[in-house]
Amino acid sequence: MRCSPRAILTGTQRTLVSVNGVVIAHDAISREAQNHPAPTPLAAWTAAARALVVRELLLQEAQRLGLVASPSTDGAGRRETTEEALVRQLVEREVTLPDPDEAACRRYYDNNRARFRSPDVYEASHILIAARRDAPEAFASARERAFALLSHLQTDPQRFAELARAHSDCPSAASGGNLGQLTGGATTPEFEQALLRLQPGEMTRAPVETRYGFHIIRLDRHIAGRDLPFDVVRERIAAYLVGRSRRLAVAQYIARLASKADIGGVDLPTPAALRVC
Repeated sequence: MRCSPRAILTGTQRTLVSVNGVVIAHDAISREAQNHPAPTPLAAWTAAARALVVRELLLQEAQRLGLVASPSTDGAGRRETTEEALVRQLVEREVTLPDPDEAACRRYYDNNRARFRSPDVYEASHILIAARRDAPEAFASARERAFALLSHLQTDPQRFAELARAHSDCPSAASGGNLGQLTGGATTPEFEQALLRLQPGEMTRAPVETRYGFHIIRLDRHIAGRDLPFDVVRERIAAYLVGRSRRLAVAQYIARLASKADIGGVDLPTPAALRVC
């Protein structure tokens, strides 16, 4: 028999989740739990209960202030629900968001230069001898072929493209093994680690094993990344700072509302962990 989150939570049949006397139904919390991935059903149920408590808290405040919902529509034609509109209008009215000035943006830029750098680019070629560890004999044979090809290339590196066309099991064989321009994360971790150790013109000293088989890798060119000018990233920084300020300001606002409310059945997290729903 499959246990529901309601049954997993000790005593939840007797403990009502409520905000100022308004009860949030267990069925509503269970449905909301689908939107809160968590390691356990209990954690998902708790996160859902908190989310619905926060929403109810905001809706009650919007009602107290006499707000009238004016749902908006986004560029894709999606229209807000009445509740979504009320929450948005409440936040827009009650939460003041600072507008980051030039100095704040510049300060963030100076303190996070690594985030505003174009990636290093690597032009590389390889020869792949496909192999799988779950086929031991074929795997051993592929390894021997890879070492034999590498031995030929160490004697005559100019034959790389020729041998790639003749022996590589990668579609890049058609272009002599050329993989074009690569950036971080474009290849498997083992391939990337080997590539980063090479200087332009160098080949790996031994075939590199990945889940695809054995690779003989040659680095053809390395184009170092460069710092992006402040003017290029200023708008991105400003948008990030506005978003960060908004999350903190909304969390503080919710915490103030919660401190005055009668909330039962669930504890809200600290202001830093709260999010508008």
